[in-house]
Amino acid sequence: MKTVCFKRIAFAAGVMLGLSGAGMAQPMHGIAMYGDPALPPDYTHLPYANPDAPTGGRIVTGETGSFDSLNPHIRQGSVPWQLRFLAYESLLGRSWDEPFTLYGLLAESVEVAEDHSWVEFTLRPEARFSDGSPVTVEDVIWSYETLGTEGHPRYLGAWSRVEGIEATGERTVRITFSDPDRELAMIMGLRPILQAAQWQEATFTESGLDVIPVGTAPYVIDDFEAGRFVSLRRDPDYWGADLPFRRGTNVIDEVRMEFFADGTAMFEAFTAGILTTMRETSAQAWAENYDFPRVQSGEVVLSEVPHQRPSGMTGLVMNTRDDPFSDWRVREAMIQAFPAEFINQTLNGGVDPRITSYFANSPLAMRPGPAEGRVAEFLMPFEGVLLPGASEGYTMPVTDGTERNRAGIATALEALEAAGYTVQDGVMTTPEGAPFTFEILLQTGSSENDAIVNIYTEALERLGIAVEVSRVDAAQFRERRGAFDFDMIYERYGLSLSPGNEQYSYWGCETVEVTGSRNLMGACHPAIEAMIGRMLNSESQDDYVAAVRALDRVLTSMRYVVPFWHNPVSRIAHNAELHYPEVIPIYGDWIGWQPDVWWVED
Repeated sequence: MKTVCFKRIAFAAGVMLGLSGAGMAQPMHGIAMYGDPALPPDYTHLPYANPDAPTGGRIVTGETGSFDSLNPHIRQGSVPWQLRFLAYESLLGRSWDEPFTLYGLLAESVEVAEDHSWVEFTLRPEARFSDGSPVTVEDVIWSYETLGTEGHPRYLGAWSRVEGIEATGERTVRITFSDPDRELAMIMGLRPILQAAQWQEATFTESGLDVIPVGTAPYVIDDFEAGRFVSLRRDPDYWGADLPFRRGTNVIDEVRMEFFADGTAMFEAFTAGILTTMRETSAQAWAENYDFPRVQSGEVVLSEVPHQRPSGMTGLVMNTRDDPFSDWRVREAMIQAFPAEFINQTLNGGVDPRITSYFANSPLAMRPGPAEGRVAEFLMPFEGVLLPGASEGYTMPVTDGTERNRAGIATALEALEAAGYTVQDGVMTTPEGAPFTFEILLQTGSSENDAIVNIYTEALERLGIAVEVSRVDAAQFRERRGAFDFDMIYERYGLSLSPGNEQYSYWGCETVEVTGSRNLMGACHPAIEAMIGRMLNSESQDDYVAAVRALDRVLTSMRYVVPFWHNPVSRIAHNAELHYPEVIPIYGDWIGWQPDVWWVED
């Protein structure tokens, strides 16, 4: 088994996080939230890319579910998630070696007002769409306005903080903010740029499989079959192949995504050689199932890629918009009743650690025990409305490792009784005297989630709670999820080392009733709003970190989610001809690392 060398980068190290606003008052090759980008203007390639990587070959990945659209920028339809990152480019590109830094991509330079009230981009004259037409300021303005008003909800929140967008030159465009915002300039640099002319005769918001949006990226959609596969080919005429940001990236000729009904079928396809790479999220499966003939012969390599990313939050999200989960004591009972250690041992061999907070596994995680220093200072104004555990410290319950979880069930029963629930003839009843029942919504295709929920519902039965588990296809799951039509639902929140405005879309008050938002739990709390605001307006690294740690305390103590576990390493099985650089970015195996910096070589 191959374990890569990991280049450790201390969080917020070096000039990247030194406070320096004046350095941004002129056009630059990149932009950093604090200070200057780590790479100089004459950098030759990203530090985790191999500039000598050969071109050619193919990589075939697998996904469960289906798709009915090729436009990842709208509300409607189910889209292969990779298309958003493989087939489209933005004005700036992200370096996964620096949490707060972007570098010029479609834009050759970026300028930010000293008071962070506007950002201005200058397009590269050579920037082209895949059909050969130039990328213009008009395309940029159309893309921003359309995505910000008609696009997917992920774009709406940031656009609401924009006062205006205008051309300031033949190749320059300026975006002015409603209020000064240090992070908004970076968010604006990451919007995908689409070709305005393509949509003059087509309806952007309803595009499915009949329209393939034109992009500027190294890959273009070459072939697809509805619900079965999508094949992207490397564009031999890609305009940016010689950019330092692109050198050593996107060198594989074909990226193909195959779709399967469930994880079992996908794994069988990998063992048979139909897929060339596969990520494994189960430590136990990794230990027990990856000794098949292709591994034994050396045709398949097992790689473990470490990272310093936050654990994020993966688990069963409780919808607080309605009963029963509007009461935090009921939510506490759900967490206590979850036999975490037994499930982890059963499914993962107990290898992967349980998620203890939203930013666990990273320098941004809340510290054990009572809040201290700036964290305590930030939380103090909200003492009267914080839930138990926010200030004094909250820890996830640790069970005895057995399926019965006697102590946890007893604690859960106490929490329910405090909320007015009682057991009558073996049935848990609500304060109104009705049987306590609720629904868990799952998408078909995940055997792991099925196994977790099966064990969990048996535990809840011991409390006298009858749970209905609804397993629906991808389209139904997406529709119900977007409409918040569930009591409890599986979700995974991937959080970064540079959290910012997107936190409002996850758990801000404005998104509680926004159809399709990721605020599945219906979070709306003054302390959450305040901590996000402090993050965005911090003038120093210390204040920023303190604000995130305070936010972590509030979110965790609100008990919105029954947490599962996280992988401190990524486990990737792949064909031996697939290679990646020895230098691993701080984010590890993150969005765009595979296939961006991988190559094929016999």
